[in-house]
Amino acid sequence: MKAHDNRTPDLPGAVVAIGAFDGVHRGHQKVILQAVQRSKELMVPSLVYTFDPPPRSYFQGAKVLTTVEEKISRIATLGVDHIVVANFDQSYINRSADSFIEELTRVSPKEINVGRDFRFGKNRTGDVTKLSKHFQVSLTETVRCAGGDTISSTRIRKLLLQGKHYEAALLLGWEQPAPVY
Repeated sequence: MKAHDNRTPDLPGAVVAIGAFDGVHRGHQKVILQAVQRSKELMVPSLVYTFDPPPRSYFQGAKVLTTVEEKISRIATLGVDHIVVANFDQSYINRSADSFIEELTRVSPKEINVGRDFRFGKNRTGDVTKLSKHFQVSLTETVRCAGGDTISSTRIRKLLLQGKHYEAALLLGWEQPAPVY
């Protein structure tokens, strides 16, 4: 996997998965694996576009589930060809939704995979509808645990803070539960 630190490469085509992917939990894995599968079907590279720090950590001070190095390592095991790690800082959050769309055109997306609640751009003005006006978008359905509850980074953080490491590990889908940073 080729990592691009805060730089989107020029590609002749790609299938892109976009998200914070903090913890790279089972829900995130589904988004990413769908992108990898589609990239193989379309015979173009797969690319994950993610952020460091995760937006929820930046805005709300949420504990980070995985360091950027661990996130990259976990994503690499999913068979991704490229990863862009955008520096999520004051400059980045002031970007317009149109600026983000323009950046994505550099990889000539054949398809973009995101979750239903995906938002982007300053003040979260961009959404799936706006993205769909420019690219083919594939929405990944919410992944739920055996009990029916949604798997989310927020839920995993709560479990880890409660000392419920086994339950958190089940939702993460990795051998060891991620420490909370």
